[in-house]
Amino acid sequence: MTTLTLGSQALSYEWIKFRSVRSTVWTTVATAVLPLLGAVFVAATGSLQPDDTVLGGSLTLSVVAQMLAAVVGALVISGEYSSGTIRTTFAAVPRRSTVFAAKATLVAAVMYVLALLSCSAAYLAGDAMLPEGRYAQGDPLPALFGIAASFAVAAVLGLAVGTLVRHSAGAVTTVIGVLLLPSLFGPLFGNAERWIAGLSPTATLEKLTQTSDATADTVGSLGPWPSLLLVAACTTALALAALVLLRRRDA
Repeated sequence: MTTLTLGSQALSYEWIKFRSVRSTVWTTVATAVLPLLGAVFVAATGSLQPDDTVLGGSLTLSVVAQMLAAVVGALVISGEYSSGTIRTTFAAVPRRSTVFAAKATLVAAVMYVLALLSCSAAYLAGDAMLPEGRYAQGDPLPALFGIAASFAVAAVLGLAVGTLVRHSAGAVTTVIGVLLLPSLFGPLFGNAERWIAGLSPTATLEKLTQTSDATADTVGSLGPWPSLLLVAACTTALALAALVLLRRRDA
């Protein structure tokens, strides 16, 4: 069997499992619904500040949704270890690297498409319901693609953490901590704050939604695009480390 065929087969297996596990399905549904609910709530309550953007206000619950995307990534593999089905997975696809790559491709693609559609719908809903001309429009299209990418990165981050921790509850707790800690502890590092805080996927997401934070020289933080690249690079490094340990521990 060629590598391409094995990879395609592994991806097909992962898609079937993804759709079959209730915890994964319902967490994915919540990830899709939250941004739209946030947009409706903000428009209905008029809770935006005058310096908010339409995109930022519409995506007021996007950080929570991004955390759920990371949780989905963690559950995709930690749930298999908790239930013992990982043995069946490795029996069907013996190459650990192929299994991991299939899972990473699946969660990244699903979360990217889901976030792009959901956040775009939230923006359109907010734009339609919020008072015209009161809030800054910004440039939503590039930001929406970046936001979708940040969801995909968060899902792969969750997968890497789930691979390392292996226990579902522990993986979920750990990945939420990983998402939040850079923003919480960045100010403790003085001049390095802009780099430490830039490691946070949640901070990156918040920057992408607000045009007021969309410059590279923003005080105390990196700009949204450098921050997104930094988070993606660190996530890739963590994913590769998780893959190396996966191959060693299950060899």
